[in-house]
Amino acid sequence: MTKTQPVIEVQHVCKTYFMEGGNSQSVLKDINFSVNSGEFVAIMGPSGSGKSTLMNILGCLDKPTSGTYILNGQDVSTKDDIALAKIRGQTIGFVFQNFNLMMKRTIADNVSLPLVYQNINERTRYKRAIEMLNRVNLKGYQSRLPSQISGGMQQRVAIARALINNPAIIFADEPTGNLDSKTSDEIMELFTTLNKQGITIVLVTHEDDVADYATRMIKISDGHKVYDGLRKEYSKEKDKPC
Repeated sequence: MTKTQPVIEVQHVCKTYFMEGGNSQSVLKDINFSVNSGEFVAIMGPSGSGKSTLMNILGCLDKPTSGTYILNGQDVSTKDDIALAKIRGQTIGFVFQNFNLMMKRTIADNVSLPLVYQNINERTRYKRAIEMLNRVNLKGYQSRLPSQISGGMQQRVAIARALINNPAIIFADEPTGNLDSKTSDEIMELFTTLNKQGITIVLVTHEDDVADYATRMIKISDGHKVYDGLRKEYSKEKDKPC
């Protein structure tokens, strides 16, 4: 049987912020792990642990100070901003805590926005947006404004937007942070369904019940990776730099 190839490989990644006066702050310290195609991974850690910085690097929104990040077999560690933007558009879907929707544009316009940057014609964009809205159970909502639907529905719109380019990976940063528990469960069930359809899911969360939907958990503390394994086998006693 052929071994699944990693879609994400993080090798000795460090991130340091340099400030005025010669001071510096090390946020990520020698992080190593890989993620195979089709995995569902939760990245956890307390506030200030470095998990959001790690997510920004994984999503090609930032670059490591040192170390190597290989995405789909391509070293993206030293790519310039133009190259990273192209990679994001072709490979990655993003879902954020605050939805990041354009409140004065229709839901169809919001979902199809990534296609605008690829110079896809309007008719094709609209057709694809309808397909994605159907996929997240929002059939018939394409002409509404975000302000006319609930927060949970807005997050479904954001997920539809993330799916519009058929990404191999979806990165979700605290995707249930602004939702009540019932709606959070609905959103996480949707992520589970997408994962079963073959999409790799990597999400950042500080909520245990959200992380429980993932199969694997990576925990970051003070910039170090302190746990990497099955979510169901995690216990705080296992926290140690690894």
